[in-house]
Amino acid sequence: MPSAETTRTSVREPEPVRPTRDDEVAAAGSELIGGPIGRRALLGASWWTPVRVIALVAIGMFALGMVQKLPCYDSGWFFGASTQYTHACYSDIPHLYQGRGFADGLVPYFDKLPGDMDYLEYPVLTGLFMEVAAWLTPGGGSIQHQEQIYWMVNAGMLMVCAAVIAVCTARTHRLRPWDGLLVALAPAFALTATINWDLLAVALLAAAMLMWSRGRSLAFGVLLGLATAAKFYPFLLMGPLLVLCWRAGKWREFGNALMGAVGAWLVVNLPVMYLAPEGWAKFYSFSQTRGIDFGSVFLFISTWWKIPISYQTANAWALVLMVLVCVGMAALALTAPRRPRFAQLAFLIVAAFILTNKVYSPQYVLWLIPLAALARPKWRDFLIWQACEVAYFLGIWMYLAYTTSGEAHKGLSSHGYQFAIAAHLLGTLYLCAVVVRDILMPERDVVRRAGEDDPSGGVLDGAEDVFVLGAAAHPPRHAAHFEGPQVEWGGNGGGSTPEDSSL
Repeated sequence: MPSAETTRTSVREPEPVRPTRDDEVAAAGSELIGGPIGRRALLGASWWTPVRVIALVAIGMFALGMVQKLPCYDSGWFFGASTQYTHACYSDIPHLYQGRGFADGLVPYFDKLPGDMDYLEYPVLTGLFMEVAAWLTPGGGSIQHQEQIYWMVNAGMLMVCAAVIAVCTARTHRLRPWDGLLVALAPAFALTATINWDLLAVALLAAAMLMWSRGRSLAFGVLLGLATAAKFYPFLLMGPLLVLCWRAGKWREFGNALMGAVGAWLVVNLPVMYLAPEGWAKFYSFSQTRGIDFGSVFLFISTWWKIPISYQTANAWALVLMVLVCVGMAALALTAPRRPRFAQLAFLIVAAFILTNKVYSPQYVLWLIPLAALARPKWRDFLIWQACEVAYFLGIWMYLAYTTSGEAHKGLSSHGYQFAIAAHLLGTLYLCAVVVRDILMPERDVVRRAGEDDPSGGVLDGAEDVFVLGAAAHPPRHAAHFEGPQVEWGGNGGGSTPEDSSL
């Protein structure tokens, strides 16, 4: 009888999913670099692994976005009221170097500012990021030169964030690394990356998603808490995670995540909260009293139907709408025929926050891009949404060019800008609708069609349900026949991957 040492294993390792084999848009786009990957290609046999390729592509696209800002770097940020808008190269970074006291050595949250904004209106970790960039900016030369260098320093730091986002997204789904190209090649990502400091929070959240997919719930929580210390929206993901862990009975892991998130947020915020309470609270008070602003559904309604909307009314409606969305998402998660994937609900909750918010700055699209790549890794739907976001990106700058060009009226009128807002709203709603359809009809989900359950779900991947509502709690005895890869539920290692999953 052969011994265990001499018996050769016949277990076949699952191969990565190749988008050019199962996505018609990806296959068509691959013609630019030689066509779809061949059947006999040796994947991973060279230095050019998918993750490294995606990281380099992300850095390259980020650099192209920097080049797009060149007209402003040379003159648009400093000369002419509308030049930075007509060239669509506006950035907050150089303007806030002096406007928020960094040029004068003022300490964020502790020192009062001389202008209308008495304290820095950003969360603490973002303020620290801005301050570190100011430390790295030489103080000699004209203020214009300092602002240029400050933008370059920030761009370098944000480029690191962009690479982290692309790599973490590529690694979150083990068998779908090439989905990271959705992030790396997203046109709205390159265009908006250096408008503000949002990439810091996005990078921390992408790293948190990677940790959760590896079953490291405490590390996920710590990174989520740090992301929330840089921007508020990441904490919204605790809502979907609560419902999914409820359905799967993973309370211990949820508790670890919540403890890590709260602890990390307190470590960053408590010192500033105690030593400079007025400056620390500025972000929250400013968010509360800020009026309806560019890109929001409230501005669209106010302008299109000539209805004045105060910030108090907008706050109340935004809260009501978010509560309704959260209730609806909880019902969806607990009654869906199969437990939704974590990335799907994460995308939906952040998209809902964006759609119901009273302001939509162009860089907010960065919040959604990595989550969209995980929730719906389908090039056609992703590019439709990106086209709408690029239309809005151009629309807001052309509208500001129109309002700042005096009698010349160069740019897009208010009526035209309403169509740009509508494009953003409809594009985001379209992607949300497709994700909801995938939840209600799991056989339409491209991730699950490849044979996986929830590759970004960590402990949720392949877990059995312990609490389900509605028809999902009583599945039919004879389910309809479905031709395609199947996923085994309740296994220790998640779903089984068929041999043809990479086709």
